[in-house]
Amino acid sequence: MDILMLSNGKIAGNEHVMGFASEAIIEQVKRTGAKKWVLIPYAVIRSSHDDRVAMVQQTFDALGLDCQVTGLHQAKDPVAALKAADGILVSGGNTWVLNKTLHDLGLVGPIRKAVLDRGVPYIGWSAGTNIACPTIRTTNDMPIITGAVLPSLNLVPFQINPHYLEAKVEGHNGETRDERIQEFLEVNQHEPVIGIPEGTWLHLHNDQLSYHSANGKDLKLFSYGNEPLYYSEQQNIQFLMAHSC
Repeated sequence: MDILMLSNGKIAGNEHVMGFASEAIIEQVKRTGAKKWVLIPYAVIRSSHDDRVAMVQQTFDALGLDCQVTGLHQAKDPVAALKAADGILVSGGNTWVLNKTLHDLGLVGPIRKAVLDRGVPYIGWSAGTNIACPTIRTTNDMPIITGAVLPSLNLVPFQINPHYLEAKVEGHNGETRDERIQEFLEVNQHEPVIGIPEGTWLHLHNDQLSYHSANGKDLKLFSYGNEPLYYSEQQNIQFLMAHSC
């Protein structure tokens, strides 16, 4: 496996999407030799899927990578397109729409087979990171569709909260992100949640999990009955792979 799970698409100073993780992407492409990438853009609601494909292609071009990006939405046979791809990209957007579309089109199994069995590299950000979890229950997005589906790709055995923000907004009397995650833990006591701030990512390579940050921010580990713990990119987080939801 070679899976990059980014918290978000851009941070301040980034011209291109995924720019803050550019070194990791370059290394992954060179390591795997992946040239033909398919982008799954179903989470995108407010712009065109074609525009998102062009945006990602611009990133690869700017990084000097000889890679071709095509949109899965353009394929007559999405399953065949996944089988032919050297790499899989999953855009951010609305996680509920993305996950339900993958289930509706019968793509969850083919993606898992590509990534887990064939070792096809995977890059996701925001919603694309949410769906790498066993379920999408720790997304920040609204369930804007009916018939929402919770189980997802289950590429990692823990829940992730991308865009994690440790803050109390002045004048806002609703729950903070920490309080929402603690609510999740009250109901799902055996499922830890990893909060990854913007500008950070998780990398799973050959079953070895690591955390990386472009801005020095730590991840935050939430587990039931325990005080949250912080981990920097220098610390070992491999123990998370031993967890079973």
